[in-house]
Amino acid sequence: MVLQGTPEEIKTWSIPSGGLEKGETFEVCCKREIEEETGYLVNIVQELQIKKGFYEEHDLNYEAHYFLVKVIGGSRKIQDPDQLIYDIRWVSLESLKTLELTFPEDREYLLSFIQKDEAVK
Repeated sequence: MVLQGTPEEIKTWSIPSGGLEKGETFEVCCKREIEEETGYLVNIVQELQIKKGFYEEHDLNYEAHYFLVKVIGGSRKIQDPDQLIYDIRWVSLESLKTLELTFPEDREYLLSFIQKDEAVK
């Protein structure tokens, strides 16, 4: 998880994320954003879900692709070119239940995915 926000905002937690750059696929964007925001290099294991919606306050449609990834290298290091990341942390299932999330609607999906993954192990 990354703690993020603009200098004047309350900082909130999110999985690494960001917008597509010209010519990028969602998979390439995911890998780039994780490396930029955390320092870790990852491979995509599988696409998990696509979330679509509309931000009324910005008059903006969005489409977010969620991926299961495997860390293959790198090390914990904030390399955020936008200077919006303040901390990087692996969080426990219990911590995830109470963290202030950037996208609170993601909490139940993340919890159910992690619990399902733990049950498989």
